[in-house]
Amino acid sequence: MHNFQIFMIRKKALITGAASGLGLEFSRLLAADSYDLVMVDKDGDGLELAARSIQDSSGTGTEVIVRDLGENRAAEELFGEVGQYEFDILINSAGFGLFGFFAETDWQIEETMLHLHVLNLTCLTKLVVQKMIKRGTGRILNISSLAAFQPGPLMNIYYASKAYIHFFSEALANEVKGTGVTVTVLLPGLFNTNFASSAARYSGSAEKKEKIVTTTVEQVARTALKGMMKGRIRVIPGFSNKLLALAPRFLPRNFVLSALRRIQESIRKQERVSSP
Repeated sequence: MHNFQIFMIRKKALITGAASGLGLEFSRLLAADSYDLVMVDKDGDGLELAARSIQDSSGTGTEVIVRDLGENRAAEELFGEVGQYEFDILINSAGFGLFGFFAETDWQIEETMLHLHVLNLTCLTKLVVQKMIKRGTGRILNISSLAAFQPGPLMNIYYASKAYIHFFSEALANEVKGTGVTVTVLLPGLFNTNFASSAARYSGSAEKKEKIVTTTVEQVARTALKGMMKGRIRVIPGFSNKLLALAPRFLPRNFVLSALRRIQESIRKQERVSSP
């Protein structure tokens, strides 16, 4: 789906989770800024539609790779297909959430989440950052969450994996200082995207979530890209989210855990009431 000669010359970005949500919005914004794209997602049909739409509207080069980064060693396989390119930007945007008590949730889904959020994100970052350092230039953006700032009962693996992304990214950002490479971690709150819709399926409260979520995916993506281009280590969109990020530092840990547990249990009750 691209002119090979042009694709090898122009600025290039590798984006995971590119078929929808933040990944798709990052793809649109970078294409508008004259980046050629390698778009990765497990949703092949959605990925093809997204790439064609972007190519038609921007004229940018696009290459689609259907890959489930929740599978073992998927990052190495992906890099085997795209390692010939010199990427200016890597955005690790693929992710999902799972709601429920750890003793009751499906381990296969949780294992997929850990492969996606931890192992393959780390491996792909390592493979790309090594080439960026050799070139002396490059930008990496990893997507974490406000969930990274505290433990999360009833979503404990999601919260823990987002904390991993947060601290891994900040440590790597420090390590690459002076190399010409920057690493930025995005820590957004809840916003309107397919991820919020997915979470609503577990809670049975989609309509209520729509009322409280006011930030759009485009606003979050623009804020993230602006921070990445400035070389910021972390980006937290919105003043209220910045306050929420600080709260766990000043409140007792047990209080935070209890409050989150009550919130999650109330959602669980709504789910049971709403279930047929």
